Amino acid sequence: MSLSKAQSHRSGMWFTISSLVSKDFKLKYRRSVLGVVWSVLNPLLMMCVLTAVFSTFFRFEIEHYPVYLILGTTLFALMSESTGSAMSSIINSASLIKKVRINKIVFPIEKVLFSLINFALSFVAVLVVMVVLQVGITWRIFLLIPLLVYVVLFSAGLGLLLSSLAVFFRDIIHIWGVVITAWTYATPLFYPASILPEWMMRFEAFNPMYHYVTYYRDIALWGNVPSLAENLICMAFAIAALAVGYAAFSALQKKFILYI
Repeated sequence: MSLSKAQSHRSGMWFTISSLVSKDFKLKYRRSVLGVVWSVLNPLLMMCVLTAVFSTFFRFEIEHYPVYLILGTTLFALMSESTGSAMSSIINSASLIKKVRINKIVFPIEKVLFSLINFALSFVAVLVVMVVLQVGITWRIFLLIPLLVYVVLFSAGLGLLLSSLAVFFRDIIHIWGVVITAWTYATPLFYPASILPEWMMRFEAFNPMYHYVTYYRDIALWGNVPSLAENLICMAFAIAALAVGYAAFSALQKKFILYI
């Protein structure tokens, strides 16, 4: 493929992705009175409910617990929402794939990018809570950019893998819901990592979302700069997931048309 054709191909892919993102955005907020405001209100309301429940019954001694909570839940939601929607993207786009010759990878990637936009809107809620609780917002907040790159690449890799497997094994869709629920409670989103037994902490070393959430809180809540080692760990999870997902998708995509 010549350079001009490659550039044309890439521009065509991004045009398709941006069009799909725009369509999903319009569909999500169609006939909604508050529209995009819900993307800000939803994490705030969930934070209030979870804070009331966990603060009352478990009484965790965590400074600025509402901020601790909303940071963890919004970042985890980025991963769970993007992988969940990417998983069904090929199946849900079956009619289009059968009619038009199109690079199938745009469908799961678009879902991940759309979830990133939703995360950006929910980040407004995070900033509101930080201001209300007088948690200092410093220049270190810009260090979240590498984190978002890690999480998006990790989610894209998982999304590609799940979307390719779901075409052949529809049970994956139901199983993934159980996996996400277990993953939610296995990650210190609502509770401090300090209450975990030693064997569980050894498990957390292999939990990518534990590292990503910790990275997020280190910057936004504690004002720390993540170490080079932590960056390398987060990057390794992202690259490994993307490599596996892309390899699986590339190997199986030619057979999609036979099963969707």
